[in-house]
Amino acid sequence: MELSAYLANRQKEIDRALNGYLPKASNKPATIHKAMRYSLFAGGKRLRPILCLAAAESCSGTTDAAMPLACAVECIHTYSLIHDDLPSMDNDDFRRGRPTCHKAFGEGIAILAGDALLTIAFEILAAVKMGRRYQLRDTLAELARAAGSRKLIAGQVADLEAEGRTITRPELRYIHENKTAALLTTSVRLGAMSANATPRHLAAMTEFGRSLGLAFQVIDDILDVTQTSEKLGKSAGKDVAAKKATYPAVIGLEKSRWEAQQLTNRAHSALAVFQSRGETLSAIASYLLEREY
Repeated sequence: MELSAYLANRQKEIDRALNGYLPKASNKPATIHKAMRYSLFAGGKRLRPILCLAAAESCSGTTDAAMPLACAVECIHTYSLIHDDLPSMDNDDFRRGRPTCHKAFGEGIAILAGDALLTIAFEILAAVKMGRRYQLRDTLAELARAAGSRKLIAGQVADLEAEGRTITRPELRYIHENKTAALLTTSVRLGAMSANATPRHLAAMTEFGRSLGLAFQVIDDILDVTQTSEKLGKSAGKDVAAKKATYPAVIGLEKSRWEAQQLTNRAHSALAVFQSRGETLSAIASYLLEREY
């Protein structure tokens, strides 16, 4: 399999689907719909929805039921980025190589654009036709938990409260498990659920998502101190300047690289139950690790 072609094709499919789900930019009030689209179509890699589709492929080979779930996850991810970039949060001027939503539309509209994307995610999800093993309420509960005060928001709160102070490695892991890994885990779980995954397969997918999600954030922490803003598409070095809790700050750069490798190895191992059907997910895990090298 040629991974770059697979990722490019999936990106296009997801963008087409997202375009169909979102109100047109001209819909009143136009400002909010322009802001939503500005951030959602800012050139993201669509990692989470691609993982959702690939997880469905690993369980059944078809992605028809997974696409709405994938799009819902991407809307929530983009909402979290808009809010994460706000002056009251991480205060970033650039995202995906261009001005952040609050820089382009003002802080008030940016907050509302994030709120609107969070809300439309559940509108998209509500139209999904699930199979025999999992019902609509299962997917709604899955995504709501991942985006709520015990997962995504919990990680953001812990991240804010850790700024400027020395934290332990378990505290850092808690931030990353919730702020980043929770939504990545839910992405693959939803894909598996859309394909009527067995309990054994869903458990394996959960372990894969957790390990991959942690590895992804560790690598992001490394890239923040080793790459330029131009390459990252966002402001490099901001974590250090803001005294953020990161793996390089807590355990050092080399140990962080070792940690990312070990977590990626664990992600690969979790896919053994899928045999050859897990090759795409395995290739994505290797691809994400190689961003650092």
